[in-house]
Amino acid sequence: MAYSVNISVEAPIENQIQEIAYDGQEIYNTPLTLSESLAKYAQKIDFNKTSDLDKKEPTDADAKNSDEENKDTFQSSLWPWDSVRNKLRNALTEVCVLADVLAIAKEKRYMVLDPVPQEQIDTKPMVQVYARKKALAGAASVLLTGAERLRTSQNELVRNRTTPDFHIELLRLRQNWRLKKVSNSIIGDLSYRTAGSKYTQTGMFEVTKAEEDDKTSSPPQSPSPSGTPSSKNNSALRVTVPSELQGVAYIEVLCQKDQEDLCSANINLLGSAPASTSPDIHWQQKLEAAQNVLFCKELFNQLAKEAVQLQAPIPHMVVGNQIMATVLPGIQLIIGLCHSTGNDKKSTVPPPTKTEHDHVLEHSLHQLLREVHHKNTHHPFPHPSSGPLGPSKKRCLAGPMASDRYELLEMTKSQTLLEQIIQQAQHFFMRMRTEYVLDTIAKEVKDPLIVSHWNSLNSPTQSCVKINIMTHGYDAVCRTPLVIHVGEKSLKCICRDGKVMHMSYEPQELRDLIFYHINQHQILAVQALAKCMGWHFLANSSHLGLGTVEPLGNASSCILASPTGDRIIAVRCEPQTGVQVSVAHSPRSDFFPSRLVSERKWEHLGGAFRDLRLDKMEGKNFLHKMELLMASLTSNS
Repeated sequence: MAYSVNISVEAPIENQIQEIAYDGQEIYNTPLTLSESLAKYAQKIDFNKTSDLDKKEPTDADAKNSDEENKDTFQSSLWPWDSVRNKLRNALTEVCVLADVLAIAKEKRYMVLDPVPQEQIDTKPMVQVYARKKALAGAASVLLTGAERLRTSQNELVRNRTTPDFHIELLRLRQNWRLKKVSNSIIGDLSYRTAGSKYTQTGMFEVTKAEEDDKTSSPPQSPSPSGTPSSKNNSALRVTVPSELQGVAYIEVLCQKDQEDLCSANINLLGSAPASTSPDIHWQQKLEAAQNVLFCKELFNQLAKEAVQLQAPIPHMVVGNQIMATVLPGIQLIIGLCHSTGNDKKSTVPPPTKTEHDHVLEHSLHQLLREVHHKNTHHPFPHPSSGPLGPSKKRCLAGPMASDRYELLEMTKSQTLLEQIIQQAQHFFMRMRTEYVLDTIAKEVKDPLIVSHWNSLNSPTQSCVKINIMTHGYDAVCRTPLVIHVGEKSLKCICRDGKVMHMSYEPQELRDLIFYHINQHQILAVQALAKCMGWHFLANSSHLGLGTVEPLGNASSCILASPTGDRIIAVRCEPQTGVQVSVAHSPRSDFFPSRLVSERKWEHLGGAFRDLRLDKMEGKNFLHKMELLMASLTSNS
């Protein structure tokens, strides 16, 4: 009976044992790398043993010996490193020979290397010229032939490839517009949703590949009257835009006063005049036109919605594609949406005929909707960071600052687009009326001069103008400055003495104020000139109660005396009549003593005032005439 015996099979030890520790652990030598193995085997090669390379031809007598030698050689070649040894030995021999030749050529002690002279061939110059000419002609013919082939291939490529590659065009389209693939079709979006728009109308368009059959079946183009062939758009893409976004749209803003156009502004992102749409336009222009239509529709829709919701003293009206709002009494703001598809034979809205329009109003309408988009996507960060997201910084500080209910309600209020446009239009009219009043007064009044300096840094609803009233040649003597802040429905004037006066939108109030300050300037300028001339200032009145009643404002006057007191000048300024100057002399020539007034000293009180005719006097302006008058009346004594 056979018994089963367990036999243990172990792998042979590939590495030698280097050391056996006391605990019986065996430490092996690390295996050699490929380079170390190669070096180890190369050390075993004996290069001193050389094989006999000169083999003699075998004869019939030595046939047996040669067979035995061949067998020995065959047996010796079985060593794997035999071929390596033979090649290395041959290479060493070649290198030694090369080293000997270089040593002989370099040292020149044993041998000298001289060039072997060759017989010179007699060549004629003309033969060389003809040979070079023939060689250049051959090279030129080769280059011309290659250039002709390249030109032919390029023409064939242009002739065969009439439309660009579909994928290249799609790549260019994707760089500027948002695209996505839905099943087997490519859908794009040209709306402003990613920019913050909340308009419900979608701006989807479809991208398809232009078929060759449509291009070949299309009739040829008729030549243009100018003689140059009209270029047709050859594109591998076909963009399909919804019918409501086709054509060209723009916003027209018109301000009317008693059925008279005051200003107009047209918003057309593609140009001032609507261009006729054709099916052969490029896809980029087609998409830009469709996006412009969507933008104008969104802007008009937002304005119409606000016009219905706002409760104004005079209600706003929305009729069709027009919005009518009252800016000031008798002045209306009309905002219209003009959309032409190009397919209609008769355009319902004629193109704008005015080329000059208000660029500021156009830019404001464009920016207002952009600001709404920006606010929808850019919310203020919470302060602190753990606070809620959404409330503004003012509302976050309302608790620590103990804001009341009124302040909280003011924080929640915001102006709509229509309100901002109406405010800008109101400010436009106020600024235009202020400019008209200042220009009119500057033309009417030559003395003194009225210089207006408008501030170039203004807001859409706030402007500032500085007015300087001065006399030519005497601007260093006296100058009357005024600062007028032009608002939406009111004017604020800061006078020379710091007084603040508020006026309404009526231009007559500003006109009365300017004339009042002109009269004040004349009186103050005469007083300043009298101080320079050495005359004495006796009396002054800004609101003179004597004389006829002025229909506008009050008259002002001043009395001046000469240095010796023998001459007196009285100046009266009236808003309507102008300036009146009277002169009195002392002592009086018509003084006669009586029982009541017997002393002669009373004759120095001065006589009656006599009016001067300023128009007959010499002088460039009023102050110049007054200077000449004071100089002539000053006594030499």
